[in-house]
Amino acid sequence: MFKFRKKSHQEVLDKIPNHIGIIMDGNGRWAKKRLQPRVMGHKAGMDALQKVTIEASQLGVKVLTVYAFSTENWSRPQDEVKFIMNLPVEFFNKYVPELDKNNVRILTIGDNSRLPKETLEALEKAVEQTKHNSGLVLNFALNYGGRAEIVSAVQAIAKEVEAGKLSSEAIDEDLIAKHLMTDKLPYLYRDPDLIIRTSGELRLSNFLPWQSAYSEFYFTDVFWPDFDQKGLRQAISDYNKRHRRFGGV
Repeated sequence: MFKFRKKSHQEVLDKIPNHIGIIMDGNGRWAKKRLQPRVMGHKAGMDALQKVTIEASQLGVKVLTVYAFSTENWSRPQDEVKFIMNLPVEFFNKYVPELDKNNVRILTIGDNSRLPKETLEALEKAVEQTKHNSGLVLNFALNYGGRAEIVSAVQAIAKEVEAGKLSSEAIDEDLIAKHLMTDKLPYLYRDPDLIIRTSGELRLSNFLPWQSAYSEFYFTDVFWPDFDQKGLRQAISDYNKRHRRFGGV
């Protein structure tokens, strides 16, 4: 069972991001540093995700979108890809019952067509089991690519125009957003307020390029398996110091 602790006054944060996106990077390097196979880093990363999800839920975050596997990750060694594809099965079997008890809802974005049967079944089971929950949305970006998402949205809109269901003049930002995968998220929380990337890399790597237009970014040298509750609070504390102007003054 997870032990929920009370926050001290020193930990109270004024502004909690409604939607946090996390690029969970550094699993392989974490393992290599410990002279372990890369897959052990992915396994440790799964445990880190459990801790961060519970902390985010306690803090009042509404949506946590985690970059679990990109469309480019298929180029990795097949043994590693196979291991990663089994992680959702292990994660959901191990942690979803407890997440469900704590009102966490599971959603996914990405192209499910290439996912192994067992992985897809685990995802669908977790989504179904938690669909009535009203707390934090844990949104897995699995086999997700931001550019592919935008291309798919444009193609869908083009078909509507060709069919005479839509005029080109009616195409605006909101219409495009409605054709993106994040449209399944609560309307007010579709775009991340804060994006965190671990491991010291300073790039988005095709993660939510449309949705992150006005996101705040937080980069840390900590490898993902070592990122924990304290790391999340530090990121949110840094976010509290930002002044979001959205192009204004």
